[in-house]
Amino acid sequence: MFHTETYGGTREEQYTLVIAQLKALIEGEPSRIANLANASALLGQFLRDINWVGFYLLEGEQLVLGPFQGLPACVRIPLGRGVCGTAAQKRETLVVEDVEQFPGHIACDAASRSEIVVPLVKDGELLGVLDIDSPNLARFDETDRVMLERFVTELAAQL
Repeated sequence: MFHTETYGGTREEQYTLVIAQLKALIEGEPSRIANLANASALLGQFLRDINWVGFYLLEGEQLVLGPFQGLPACVRIPLGRGVCGTAAQKRETLVVEDVEQFPGHIACDAASRSEIVVPLVKDGELLGVLDIDSPNLARFDETDRVMLERFVTELAAQL
């Protein structure tokens, strides 16, 4: 049974605890959907000042909505379009301080002001992206980027 933790210590220590919780949640579970759903729920309860967290999964030349926490979202995003499609195409994490300044931003939730997108890659194959939005400008920083990349690496190993 999962219990909500009080996250103390540095942000890195907090993220390390979340990654350990992720391992415990997904270890031995073969269902990709179940693991992605638990991962999005875990991040949703851990991260503050966010309004959407979830996954888009690669199908052909587009990303398709997967498990998430938040308001209903865009269902399909072409590779190379918006923050998610660009991060997927480049296979690199994008941290966007102000989504209104990102060319071609796709506004699924009008309240979103900043965003981080981390590609989900396993054995060199792009599986999709982790997408997190915030209603606050410049919500995400280098610590978020590094630690969410570790989170996604751990998750991808179990998919």
